[in-house]
Amino acid sequence: MNAVLSEVALPPAASPPALLNRERAILEFNRRVLAQALREDVPLLERLRYICIVSSNLDEFFEVRFADVLELSRIPGSGVTEHDLAHVATIAHQLIDEQYAAFNDQVMPALHGAGIVILNHADRNEAQRRWVDNFFQKQVRPLLVPVGLDPAHPFPLVANKSLNFIAKLGGKDAYGGEGRIAIVKVPRVLPRVIRLPESVAPGRQAFVLLSSVIRAHLEELFAGRTVEHFSQFRVTRDSELEVDEDDITNLRQALRSGLSTRQFGQAIRLEVVATCPPELSDFLRQQFGLPEAALYKVNGPVNLVRLNQLIDQADANRLRFAPYEPSWPKGLKRGESIFAHLRAHGEVLMHHPFQSFEPVVQFLREAVLDPEVLAIKQTIYRTGSESVLMDLLLEAARRGKEVMAVVELKARFDEEANINWAERLEAVGAQVVYGIVGLKTHAKLLLVTRREDGARGPVLRRYAHLSTGNYNDKTARLYTDVGCLTADPDLTADADLVFQQLASLTKMRSPRQLLVAPAHLQQQLLKMIERTVRAARAGKPARIVAKFNALTDEALIAALTTASQAGVEIDLIVRGACMLPPGVPGYSERIRVRSIVGRFLEHTRVLYFRWGAGEDDEALYLSSADWMSRNMLRRVELAWPVRDARHRQRLIDECLLPYLHDARDAWSLASDGSYTRVGSDGPSAQQALMARHRA
Repeated sequence: MNAVLSEVALPPAASPPALLNRERAILEFNRRVLAQALREDVPLLERLRYICIVSSNLDEFFEVRFADVLELSRIPGSGVTEHDLAHVATIAHQLIDEQYAAFNDQVMPALHGAGIVILNHADRNEAQRRWVDNFFQKQVRPLLVPVGLDPAHPFPLVANKSLNFIAKLGGKDAYGGEGRIAIVKVPRVLPRVIRLPESVAPGRQAFVLLSSVIRAHLEELFAGRTVEHFSQFRVTRDSELEVDEDDITNLRQALRSGLSTRQFGQAIRLEVVATCPPELSDFLRQQFGLPEAALYKVNGPVNLVRLNQLIDQADANRLRFAPYEPSWPKGLKRGESIFAHLRAHGEVLMHHPFQSFEPVVQFLREAVLDPEVLAIKQTIYRTGSESVLMDLLLEAARRGKEVMAVVELKARFDEEANINWAERLEAVGAQVVYGIVGLKTHAKLLLVTRREDGARGPVLRRYAHLSTGNYNDKTARLYTDVGCLTADPDLTADADLVFQQLASLTKMRSPRQLLVAPAHLQQQLLKMIERTVRAARAGKPARIVAKFNALTDEALIAALTTASQAGVEIDLIVRGACMLPPGVPGYSERIRVRSIVGRFLEHTRVLYFRWGAGEDDEALYLSSADWMSRNMLRRVELAWPVRDARHRQRLIDECLLPYLHDARDAWSLASDGSYTRVGSDGPSAQQALMARHRA
């Protein structure tokens, strides 16, 4: 990783350039995801999946990030202007137009050629229309309750991201009224994608969308009246759960109460179909209190996320990524005691999803079943509504072990699942805490205390698992992360300190090895960057290579640009939003930023620093934290050093170097915030790692 540095000093920049806009950076990431849907080397159903992912990401963008920016724009002096909002909205409109163009002009025609079709009403033959009519009458019509609007029937409460229809009616109602507007709310229990039986669609896989089924029968819902105009519509609302943690006595109860109203927060975005008459879209905007820029007219279904149901139902493995079975970590034998292996061989590093997550499950299962294990402590952030790890924690508590679970109740969009796990754990006697008021517990940590024989009698020995990713066995097959099983006395003692502070709220003494946010993680990172600066100024090799998901913390950005000006060579692998403009002469000239978007979601956080030519002049850390202010200052996060030189080299060889040489899935960031694909025919880091671990 050494770099040959130029001895020529860089000229100072006239003035530091403005940081890149964060919202634009998030939307640019989604443009890179959308580009996957246009790649002919990606299987067709996976191309459709990328389109669905973009829709899901954009939903969250509007629900959370854009909602926050909108709120800030109303605060004088916040720095967010109407022009800023309009600029972001313009980029969002462009991206969504590109998304629907990819869906209509490329992906769906290609699927049609492969024998998978979505049939609109006009495309369906007589037999198919009879089948759809029967399905509507039996499965859909009984659940629909159209609401005609008049003074006694006000505009109904429309839930976040729900499917609805608006219709303009002709004629009079049953009581002689002339109400012209009606709303039809579509229940979420109904499937959004329905597969036609082969008997009415021989030789191909044919699907119909629920919106098309209702559209074909819309006039039946208004007997005696005509439907003059209509449109699907969908509203996206602010979904942040707001609770005043200083003014509540039970966070879990407060969040449980807040979940019931989350679906009806402030409206942020309105989606209608492209053919929606202005009369109807203007009416809807007025009802939701939205400006013209918040209206998105789309050329297709208003919720492309639901097309995941088509991907799941389609019988076409050839149109999906070939299955990949993660390998077992080298040196760890299946069925071998994890505790015995750690005592004999030290740490086990696991690079997911290329290597199996099962050893983590085995580690916890062994702890649950082992009578010598006395205590288990674990942080819980995103485990999912179904989790083998949570089931094991429940079993441990039932067996009488001391179980402590630090459950983060404010893990966005996982609040309900985490509340349910917390209640179940408490019911069987586990000690459940919710971290520290005002901070999210984002650290990924599992600690086991076991009674063992020592030279002078029984001793208590600790074992731990630390990870860059969540305790979720499903996403461990889709996200790249690194996990570490260890019996290192320093790391395990530090882990115990973290749990003690989270439970007791007492002041924690300085850990030996762990870097903990918000206490000192950011400060220590700044010190390591400064160490590379001193080395560069002394003419020594100086290098930083860091991989994480986002770079928006201004203090760290300033430190990196200072290092660049001092002569430090810096490569950043940033999957998502990056606010640092790289390659600016005299400012960030030695900084290069690239993003990898491939089959797996890049989630690993790996930090490498070099400040000389000696073997001891380098450090490599793994971390749960991205380089964002919220991670550094408003979350409980961990970073830990990899002290074994062999493990360090392995992480360099697997998590850094392949990504720096990727010329298939990599994008390069320019100083103006735009991205350019590095190449299309070169090596792929993810494919190389799959081949490496498969072998």
